[in-house]
Amino acid sequence: MIDYNGRKFVSVENTANGEVSSKTFFDYKQDGNIISATYNGGEIRLGTLVGMVREDGCLEFRYNHVNIYNEIRGGKCVSTSEILPDGRIRLYENWKWLDEEGTEGSSTIEEVAL
Repeated sequence: MIDYNGRKFVSVENTANGEVSSKTFFDYKQDGNIISATYNGGEIRLGTLVGMVREDGCLEFRYNHVNIYNEIRGGKCVSTSEILPDGRIRLYENWKWLDEEGTEGSSTIEEVAL
């Protein structure tokens, strides 16, 4: 199982209905199979996510944030991981807004090289 604790990620791709961008950074924490993260940047003033690493290695979580328009938005996501040749992690995310919009999308985030 991948250890996400202390890893930092940045968005590299997102569908048009998403609010995360290349200016959005995520700080992950992990305790056992529980994951959490804070994120901000771009259109996101402050966001949090919480979830679990499933037995199949996928991440399943819920996210909420306040955007630059002072809207509270949230949704659910399942992410699959890939280890890049340089050892960094790439996450492929499939998400859905859990508000009136209710649309789905996909995004990719990659670990920031230190």
